[in-house]
Amino acid sequence: MNNLKVFVLLAGLTSLFVAIGGYFGGQSGMVLAFVFAGLMNFVMYFASSKMVLRMYGARVVTEQEAPELYAMVDRLRQRAGLPMPTLAIAPHAQPNAFATGRNPQHAVVAVTEGILQLVSRDELEGVLAHEIAHIKNHDMLLQTISATFAGAISNLAHFGLFFGGRDDENSSPVAGLAMAILAPIAAMLIQFAISRQREFKADAVGAEISGRPRSLANALRKLDAAAHRIPMNVAPAVAPLAQVNPLAAYRGGIASLFSTHPSTEERVARLEALAA
Repeated sequence: MNNLKVFVLLAGLTSLFVAIGGYFGGQSGMVLAFVFAGLMNFVMYFASSKMVLRMYGARVVTEQEAPELYAMVDRLRQRAGLPMPTLAIAPHAQPNAFATGRNPQHAVVAVTEGILQLVSRDELEGVLAHEIAHIKNHDMLLQTISATFAGAISNLAHFGLFFGGRDDENSSPVAGLAMAILAPIAAMLIQFAISRQREFKADAVGAEISGRPRSLANALRKLDAAAHRIPMNVAPAVAPLAQVNPLAAYRGGIASLFSTHPSTEERVARLEALAA
């Protein structure tokens, strides 16, 4: 069901791209916007791990530097049938974790210093299994695809807004302006919805890898509560990668549609159902 929802959302992004491309730029404008967005995301795809680690201030650690963490990740990645990812630790008091990298062979799993001090061993294993699940599910590739389409839609909408769209008797300036404003917002909402679905998927697969869905549920409660108390100075662009929203301390009541993460309450409820 999760995969079906993601497929429908990607189909929606594709349809939106075709619609706005046909309205503003025709086939040539559509191709140009897609190529431009694709090039940007191609560069991001191959350079993402280094950029993300830099934005989080994380440093790569060896087995000798973090033997217990290394052993835990090594055991989980073997259960998942994956190569050993690179490990990193970010110097943040807020407990959190994230995964990045373009594929399982170039993946990175990172944790903050705060999470190593807050959660139990079983809870940390649940958190790490969630991040390994992202790698197993190829979520980095899926996020790149959705970002490519969303970026192409925004580029095409801005192009049409500033350079004008089609010029015929059936076109409407008001309709063009509305499309230029609303289409990027719609693309962003779809992209965020895809991100939320992948979090649910990673929770389920991570629980299967670790065999401890309740440990992950307990960890999520602790991480979410801490994220609201302890700020993290990180760029919003990389916030969706974290296990829970690292910018929660800066935000009040934001509509769930504009969140890159599903509600912790719903994630915990689903994990409790798996455990039952």
